Amino acid sequence: MSTDRSPLTAEDADLLRRPLHAFFTPASGPVPPQPRPVWFELTDDGALQLFTGPQSLKVRHLRDDPRASMVVAAPVGEREHWVAVSGPVAVEADGAHELAARLAARYWDLDDPARARDLEGLLAEDYVRLVLRPQTVRRTIF
Repeated sequence: MSTDRSPLTAEDADLLRRPLHAFFTPASGPVPPQPRPVWFELTDDGALQLFTGPQSLKVRHLRDDPRASMVVAAPVGEREHWVAVSGPVAVEADGAHELAARLAARYWDLDDPARARDLEGLLAEDYVRLVLRPQTVRRTIF
């Protein structure tokens, strides 16, 4: 078993590039914390990004304190591996729809007409992009 606070490793990046859900928790928010499952993408520079509505609770909490954490775990049946990252989050006005389209293709079968319609509906909404820059990375692998 390994648990440490080092930057993302190649094994971490492999896990984070899979279509898994992350659990996102803003630093500011209810007590006890109430993480929410989210789609996400690992960027080439090691940040994690997701999209959300500009008036969402996530954004409102980030205005109070621009820090958050995300946890991603390998599915049951695989060797144990989880990665938790925490750090500052930027709320970006650009790129959210492009990210939503990429993530929909990653998480959904867009050849399914129902999912293709779901994507059309998703892209009709207003979104911002949240970019978490990891300052602390914790993991367990065994």
